[in-house]
Amino acid sequence: MAIKDGDTVKIEYVGLLDDGSVFDASETHGQPLEFTVGSGNVIKGFDEAVKGLEVGDEREFRIEAKDAYGEYNAALKDTVSRDLVRSDMEMEVGKTFWVQSPHGQTIPAKIADLTEEEVTFDLNHPLAGKALTFKIIVVEA
Repeated sequence: MAIKDGDTVKIEYVGLLDDGSVFDASETHGQPLEFTVGSGNVIKGFDEAVKGLEVGDEREFRIEAKDAYGEYNAALKDTVSRDLVRSDMEMEVGKTFWVQSPHGQTIPAKIADLTEEEVTFDLNHPLAGKALTFKIIVVEA
């Protein structure tokens, strides 16, 4: 039976960037990805790609950045005085911390630049601005 909105599915997947590198895979998590189609629990493009498939079906598809984690937004970079950052935090460019957003969500904040006086945080999702390719197999629906 073809997968539709409201169905709970289990999917084995490998996620690839344009350079061919793997950014995520269900194997890494030790189990298939389980979600309810149309519930908004996965990125929009992924949700749409499984509709119409059946158990055992395999598919490879590409999701453009706008339908994945969005385009990179330079406005999500913020520079603050180093005095405002806890002194016990180990600071280095590229290091990611988890911070609380004003809306109560926990989001990654990567140190984009660091000087003696200031720290620049990048609050974009690590995959923002990137097209994603997935290879999937439906294992349960």
